[in-house]
Amino acid sequence: MKPVNFDYARPKDVADVLPLIADDSRTVKIMAGGQSLGPMLNMRLVQPDLVVDITGIEELRQVEETADAIIIGGCITHADIEDRRVPDVTRGALPAVAGGIAYRAVRNRGTIGGSITHADPSADWISILSALGATVTLRGPGGSRSVAVEDYMLGALEADLQPGEMLVSVTVPKLGASARWGYYKSCRKTGEFAHAIGAFLVDPERGVSRAVFGATESRPIIVPDARRLLGEGAARGSNGDFDSRLAGELVEAGGMSDPIDRQIHVVALRRAIQQAGSA
Repeated sequence: MKPVNFDYARPKDVADVLPLIADDSRTVKIMAGGQSLGPMLNMRLVQPDLVVDITGIEELRQVEETADAIIIGGCITHADIEDRRVPDVTRGALPAVAGGIAYRAVRNRGTIGGSITHADPSADWISILSALGATVTLRGPGGSRSVAVEDYMLGALEADLQPGEMLVSVTVPKLGASARWGYYKSCRKTGEFAHAIGAFLVDPERGVSRAVFGATESRPIIVPDARRLLGEGAARGSNGDFDSRLAGELVEAGGMSDPIDRQIHVVALRRAIQQAGSA
C-alpha cells in the first residue's frame, strides 16, 4: 500500500510549527525521523491531511549542557547519541542503549523525541530515560511545560500532548561519579522489539535508586525507590539479595496478569541490576 494524499510542510523554526499543528480543522502529523510514521503512512494506519516535517529546525538539533543536566533537542538521532556526538553525562548509559536500538539505518534517522512521542511500550528510550529521571519539555500555544518521561507516556502509542503542543527537548540529569546503571532487554533476535526490559540506576550522590520494568502492554512500571528490592545489597547495587518475589508482586500490581510475562520481566530487571553491580 501507499499513503493517502497529504499536504507537506517543512517549517524553519518551532514558532512556525505551532499554528500548523493547532489547526483542528484537519488531521496533522509531525514527522521527526519518520521511522515509525513512515510505515504507518504506507499501511494507512494514519491518514493525515498534513505532514509537518520538523527535521530542518535547527533548535531541535541543538544540545545544551548545564551544571547538572544535558538538554537534548528533540530531533537528535539515536546515532548522534550512539556515536557520542552528544556529550555523555550518564556514564555510558545513553550511548549503550542507543547502540542497541533496531538497526544502524534506523538509528541514523530515528530521533529521541520522535521515539518518546510515539510512545511504543517496547521502545528503549522510554525505559532508560524513566530510570534516569529525565524530563521532556513541551511547547504549545500556552507556552512551555516540563513533564517526567514516565508521565509523558499515558499509554500504548499515547503521549501527554495538549492540542497544539510539540516536544522540543529532553533533559537528562548528570549522574554522580559513583553512579551505576544496568539495562537489559529480552528480544528474540537483534533489532526486534523487546518482550521485556529491565532498567536500573543507583546514584548515591543524588540519593537515587530507581528501577523500571519496561516493554509492558502500556506504560513502564516504575519503582521509585528500588532499595527495597535489593535488601542488604542496596548500598552497593548488588543483585545478591534481589527479591524476586517482591519484584513479581510489583509487576502484578502494575497490571501484568500473565505469570510467564511477569517472570520474564523479573528476570530482565534482575539482569539489569546484576550488570549495575558488576560495573
